[in-house]
Amino acid sequence: MAMKNPYSQYKQNSIMTASPQELTLMLYNGALKFIGMSKIYIEQKDIPKANESIMRAQDIIQELNITLNMDYEISTGLRSLYIYILDKLVDANISKDIKHLDEAAEMVTELRDTWKESMIISKSGR
Repeated sequence: MAMKNPYSQYKQNSIMTASPQELTLMLYNGALKFIGMSKIYIEQKDIPKANESIMRAQDIIQELNITLNMDYEISTGLRSLYIYILDKLVDANISKDIKHLDEAAEMVTELRDTWKESMIISKSGR
Protein backbone atom coordinates (compact mmCIF):
# COMPACT_ATOMS: atom_id res chain seq x y z
CA MET A 1 0.00 0.00 0.00
CA ALA A 2 1.43 3.35 -1.09
CA MET A 3 1.87 6.02 1.56
CA LYS A 4 0.05 9.30 0.93
CA ASN A 5 2.07 12.49 0.73
CA PRO A 6 1.34 14.34 4.00
CA TYR A 7 1.80 17.76 2.36
CA SER A 8 -0.66 16.87 -0.38
CA GLN A 9 -3.17 15.69 2.22
CA TYR A 10 -2.68 18.90 4.24
CA LYS A 11 -3.15 21.03 1.14
CA GLN A 12 -6.32 19.14 0.23
CA ASN A 13 -7.70 19.58 3.75
CA SER A 14 -6.85 23.31 3.68
CA ILE A 15 -8.82 23.77 0.50
CA MET A 16 -11.78 21.72 1.66
CA THR A 17 -12.11 23.63 4.95
CA ALA A 18 -11.36 27.15 3.67
CA SER A 19 -13.99 29.87 3.61
CA PRO A 20 -14.89 31.49 0.28
CA GLN A 21 -12.75 34.49 1.25
CA GLU A 22 -9.78 32.25 2.01
CA LEU A 23 -10.25 30.39 -1.28
CA THR A 24 -10.12 33.68 -3.17
CA LEU A 25 -6.90 34.56 -1.36
CA MET A 26 -5.50 31.13 -2.27
CA LEU A 27 -6.36 31.77 -5.92
CA TYR A 28 -4.54 35.10 -5.94
CA ASN A 29 -1.50 33.48 -4.31
CA GLY A 30 -1.63 30.62 -6.80
CA ALA A 31 -1.72 33.02 -9.74
CA LEU A 32 1.31 34.85 -8.36
CA LYS A 33 3.13 31.54 -7.85
CA PHE A 34 2.57 30.49 -11.45
CA ILE A 35 3.51 33.91 -12.82
CA GLY A 36 6.74 33.73 -10.83
CA MET A 37 7.47 30.23 -12.11
CA SER A 38 6.78 31.42 -15.67
CA LYS A 39 9.39 34.15 -15.32
CA ILE A 40 11.98 31.62 -14.16
CA TYR A 41 11.17 29.24 -17.02
CA ILE A 42 11.40 32.04 -19.58
CA GLU A 43 14.80 33.04 -18.19
CA GLN A 44 15.89 29.38 -18.43
CA LYS A 45 14.54 29.22 -22.00
CA ASP A 46 12.26 26.33 -21.00
CA ILE A 47 9.39 27.31 -23.29
CA PRO A 48 7.10 24.30 -22.65
CA LYS A 49 7.21 24.81 -18.88
CA ALA A 50 6.81 28.57 -19.27
CA ASN A 51 3.72 27.96 -21.41
CA GLU A 52 2.29 25.53 -18.88
CA SER A 53 2.83 27.92 -15.96
CA ILE A 54 1.34 30.88 -17.82
CA MET A 55 -1.67 28.76 -18.76
CA ARG A 56 -2.16 27.78 -15.09
CA ALA A 57 -2.06 31.47 -14.10
CA GLN A 58 -4.58 32.23 -16.87
CA ASP A 59 -6.87 29.46 -15.59
CA ILE A 60 -6.83 30.96 -12.10
CA ILE A 61 -7.59 34.48 -13.32
CA GLN A 62 -10.33 33.09 -15.56
CA GLU A 63 -11.83 31.30 -12.53
CA LEU A 64 -11.79 34.53 -10.53
CA ASN A 65 -13.47 36.28 -13.46
CA ILE A 66 -16.26 33.78 -14.08
CA THR A 67 -17.15 33.48 -10.41
CA LEU A 68 -17.76 37.21 -9.94
CA ASN A 69 -21.17 38.07 -8.54
CA MET A 70 -22.32 40.72 -10.98
CA ASP A 71 -25.01 41.91 -8.55
CA TYR A 72 -22.37 44.23 -7.09
CA GLU A 73 -21.10 47.35 -8.85
CA ILE A 74 -17.47 46.57 -7.98
CA SER A 75 -17.67 43.35 -10.00
CA THR A 76 -17.75 45.32 -13.25
CA GLY A 77 -14.43 46.95 -12.37
CA LEU A 78 -12.93 43.64 -11.25
CA ARG A 79 -14.04 41.98 -14.48
CA SER A 80 -12.23 44.68 -16.47
CA LEU A 81 -9.08 44.15 -14.40
CA TYR A 82 -9.23 40.36 -14.79
CA ILE A 83 -9.64 40.69 -18.56
CA TYR A 84 -6.67 43.06 -18.71
CA ILE A 85 -4.55 40.66 -16.64
CA LEU A 86 -5.58 37.80 -18.94
CA ASP A 87 -4.53 39.89 -21.94
CA LYS A 88 -1.12 40.51 -20.33
CA LEU A 89 -0.71 36.79 -19.67
CA VAL A 90 -1.60 35.97 -23.27
CA ASP A 91 0.88 38.61 -24.48
CA ALA A 92 3.54 37.07 -22.23
CA ASN A 93 2.83 33.59 -23.54
CA ILE A 94 3.04 34.70 -27.16
CA SER A 95 6.12 36.89 -26.84
CA LYS A 96 7.79 35.17 -23.86
CA ASP A 97 8.52 38.70 -22.62
CA ILE A 98 8.82 39.01 -18.85
CA LYS A 99 7.62 42.63 -18.84
CA HIS A 100 4.06 41.40 -19.45
CA LEU A 101 4.37 38.98 -16.55
CA ASP A 102 5.71 41.74 -14.32
CA GLU A 103 2.71 43.92 -15.14
CA ALA A 104 0.27 41.07 -14.50
CA ALA A 105 2.03 40.18 -11.23
CA GLU A 106 1.90 43.77 -10.04
CA MET A 107 -1.84 43.95 -10.63
CA VAL A 108 -2.54 40.56 -9.03
CA THR A 109 -0.41 41.54 -6.04
CA GLU A 110 -2.44 44.73 -5.59
CA LEU A 111 -5.69 42.78 -5.83
CA ARG A 112 -4.42 40.15 -3.39
CA ASP A 113 -3.22 42.74 -0.87
CA THR A 114 -6.51 44.64 -1.09
CA TRP A 115 -8.40 41.38 -0.63
CA LYS A 116 -6.32 40.52 2.47
CA GLU A 117 -7.00 43.95 3.92
CA SER A 118 -10.74 43.58 3.30
CA MET A 119 -10.67 40.20 5.06
CA ILE A 120 -9.04 41.83 8.11
CA ILE A 121 -11.58 44.65 8.14
CA SER A 122 -14.44 42.20 7.72
CA LYS A 123 -13.24 40.08 10.65
CA SER A 124 -12.80 43.11 12.89
CA GLY A 125 -16.34 44.27 12.15
CA ARG A 126 -15.36 47.74 10.97
